Amino acid sequence: MRLLPGTLCLCLALALSQAAPSHHDIQKDKPAGHEQGAHKPAGQEHGAHKPAGHEHDKHKPGGSGHGAHKPQGHDHEHHGAVHERCEGIEFDAVAVNEEGIPYFFKGDHLWKGFHGNSELSNKTFKELDDHHHLGHVDAAFRMHSKDNQHDHDHIFFFLNDHVFSFYNHSLEKGYPKKIEDVFPGIPHNLDAAVECPKGECVQDSVIFIRGDEAYHYDIKDKKVDESKWAHLPNCTSAFRWLEHYYCFHGNTFTKFHPVTGTVTGKYPKDARDYFMRCHKFGKDSNHTERETCSRVHLDAVTSDDAGNVYAFRGHHYLEQKAGSDTWEAHPIEKTWKKLHSEVDAVFSYNNHLYMIKDDNIYVYSVGDTHKLLDGYPKPVSKELGIKGHVDAAFVCADHHIAHIIQGQKMYDVDLAANPRAVKNEVPLHFKKVDAGTCGPEGVKIMVGSHYYQYESLKVMAASKILPEAHKISLELFGCDH
Repeated sequence: MRLLPGTLCLCLALALSQAAPSHHDIQKDKPAGHEQGAHKPAGQEHGAHKPAGHEHDKHKPGGSGHGAHKPQGHDHEHHGAVHERCEGIEFDAVAVNEEGIPYFFKGDHLWKGFHGNSELSNKTFKELDDHHHLGHVDAAFRMHSKDNQHDHDHIFFFLNDHVFSFYNHSLEKGYPKKIEDVFPGIPHNLDAAVECPKGECVQDSVIFIRGDEAYHYDIKDKKVDESKWAHLPNCTSAFRWLEHYYCFHGNTFTKFHPVTGTVTGKYPKDARDYFMRCHKFGKDSNHTERETCSRVHLDAVTSDDAGNVYAFRGHHYLEQKAGSDTWEAHPIEKTWKKLHSEVDAVFSYNNHLYMIKDDNIYVYSVGDTHKLLDGYPKPVSKELGIKGHVDAAFVCADHHIAHIIQGQKMYDVDLAANPRAVKNEVPLHFKKVDAGTCGPEGVKIMVGSHYYQYESLKVMAASKILPEAHKISLELFGCDH
């Protein structure tokens, strides 16, 4: 099996940012004159762009709306509907937790990560219900300030004129507090908030957004720099991911510069194409752009003996033909009809593709058409002599050892043996591996939105520290947004 062609990798090695989830996953991965509603142009009164039930006059303290504080011991009944985010919804807030997993909030539900079902927010943040019936939050962010260890890696929620501080999903003592007591100069009834580390902003900062007003809050000096971002759509939430900043509005998003709010490129884009796993494309979606720029993790990556490279994600796969530097996206079921979608692992051996899905393995010939060999699928346990769910698998070029990753261990299976069986076991530093590949340039291990490269299997097995993290979308697929 060959490694992804050298042209895929940029020479620049980008270190993993503090907010990038894959690194965390693998360890254990207003001033006066700005009264509410006064800062929007005519016809854009603040609150008009929020979904029904989120108007700011409905959740002021003391009222009967979502933000009204309830006495302790109140009925914890929740009325929010269970949403399907692939149908296209508007998020109330987005925040990355202390382990780097993005949380998407809608009403009294949240989604953890880029795929999966929603759950009630109070399942994770229980104390919120000790103070009010959680109907929604206005904004949320995870604090990034290593110089301020008291608040570093805390998640802050904003609702009306109050702020809640959570650490390890537990409410900090003394909270909730008035926003002005924690973030002086920041107004009530926010639309969005997002952290901005030093280097991306001038100092470690938080960007608060209300209507077309942006407030850059200097964490150390507690100073506020206010500016008007009328060119940016009304953000209902904001999100920092892979050192980029995104304003979510409706079911779309716009990338913006964190200091100036400048928008460059063709926006808005559909959030379902990049920030969640939805197998049905919108009519205007670019299939290839979606898959190369998606922040959702890859399921598998491999290359065949002819040098064609395949990267699998959800219901689709990307293909880069030998000698080409462009990618094309296709539905998996179009090429491998028996698989349909969501493979667990794929590796190439002896001019065949071995594709693992659930407990079965499918072996296809390589050529103009990929033909399933007679007698397949077969149980993985019988074909490879290994039991349990397979996270990733790869074979290094000209070798006959399949390296099978399960959890935090890698097992070697001799494909030339009969019967096949595990012959070696290697512990890994990674908590969860999504995909892996191997070739002349070494081994690439893919976790979340990043990959880690080792010179060889021997180096990976002996390594005590993680190598630099590289962005999959940028350095493998050439996506710049």
